[in-house]
This record gives sequence, structure tokens and C-alpha cells, in this order.
Amino acid sequence: MKTIGLIGGMSWESTQSYYQLLNQGIKNKLGGLHSAKIVLVSLDFAEIAMLQQQQDWPQMAEILIKAAKQVEAAGADYLLICTNTMHKLAKQVQAAVAIPLLHIADAVGENLIQHNFKKVALLGTQFTMEQDFYKQRLADKFAIDVLIPDAQGRETVHRVIYDELCKGVISPQSKA
Repeated sequence: MKTIGLIGGMSWESTQSYYQLLNQGIKNKLGGLHSAKIVLVSLDFAEIAMLQQQQDWPQMAEILIKAAKQVEAAGADYLLICTNTMHKLAKQVQAAVAIPLLHIADAVGENLIQHNFKKVALLGTQFTMEQDFYKQRLADKFAIDVLIPDAQGRETVHRVIYDELCKGVISPQSKA
């Protein structure tokens, strides 16, 4: 079994989903007492969120590169970044390590193609919805037409992610 490297903590609420789903997948595939071999470097999201507000993407790249090198040194065979937004830095992170980075937009694109979806709505942080690093990858690699909410909708989704979901709050009003 190969070892997967995770860069998590952005937020830890989402990282636990990656951990759980990876282990459930291994259990379903291999049965018994099997679990995923995982190396996890968990970052302090407060530091990342502050740098996001400052638009200091070079500093965030350095943080993610350091984490990627840590999981590589710990024996990971490949790497996942446990958040959509930080895939903005995927190229820089991949360039810094020898192990492959599995891009989340590729997994999403492959799943969309498998289910014959040609047009999707993208909900995420404002960075993810407004910048091209994610939606353009879906368009270019998978010919998926990506729709995003209007400015007010993007602001609302962004606020719900940071003020609620990253803190483990799932309110019925925001879910609706």
C-alpha cells in the first residue's frame, strides 16, 4: 500500500473529511482492519487566513512548500492539499517536490466526466470562485462549463465558509 501525504489544517474541519474518506475507501476496498497509510502535516489556518486577507500568496507558497517537503521526507508517495483554495499554489508546490501532487480539480473533473456533467456550479471561497486556477483547469482539461454565483452570492458563500464551516458550524439557514 502506498502512503499518501496530506497538507491539512486549512481548516482542520475539512481535513478530517479527507482523513475519514481515505480510510473509509481503504476499508471498503481491502476490508478487515485495513486503514490508509497517511502522513499529515497540519497547518495553523489562522496564519493562512491572515495571509489570504493580505494577498500574500508568495508567503503561503513557502509555507505549503515546507509542508510538502515534510510529507515527502516522511515517506509519502504522493501529495494532497486538503483544501480547494490553496490549489492556487499547486504548481509551485509540485515544482518543489519529487512526489506527484494530486490536483483536486482533476479529481472533480474526472468525476464530472464519469457522470456526464458538462456544466456545473462552483461554490467555494471568493479566491476559488473568482480566480481561474480551479475553474479554468476544469474548462481546459475536461471541457466543463463552470458557473459561479453573482457578487453578492460569492460574498455570502465566502462568509459562510470562513465564519461557519471552518469553525464546525453548519446552520440550517446557511445550508439553505
